[in-house]
Amino acid sequence: QVQLVESGGGSVQAGGSLRLSCRASGIILVINDMGWYRQAPGKQRELVTIITSGGRTSYGDSVKGRFTISRDNAKNSVFLQMNSLKPEDTAVYYCNANLLDSRLRSTDYWGQGTQVTVSS
Repeated sequence: QVQLVESGGGSVQAGGSLRLSCRASGIILVINDMGWYRQAPGKQRELVTIITSGGRTSYGDSVKGRFTISRDNAKNSVFLQMNSLKPEDTAVYYCNANLLDSRLRSTDYWGQGTQVTVSS
């Protein structure tokens, strides 16, 4: 069974930084795209950023220039460096991985979510 475990959330003042980590474990054959999504209270879950297995990245307009995604394929891990945080970045952040598991199916897996709170 595949699990994604996140860490690194917390509370910070506007302008500060946080780094999120997510590690996938279990029977994993191949990890394709990995990414981060977020969901603020009363809003739909939105894409923050994704990174392909080859390292290509894309970002939501609201985080471009402030957030950086990276991954360590050897450790089945993805990271999100968040700088210049704003109160509107407050949300639960979810790690996502599309991977080939023991059933030989490409499946989306999700982490449990980690709270990020930015105060003004």
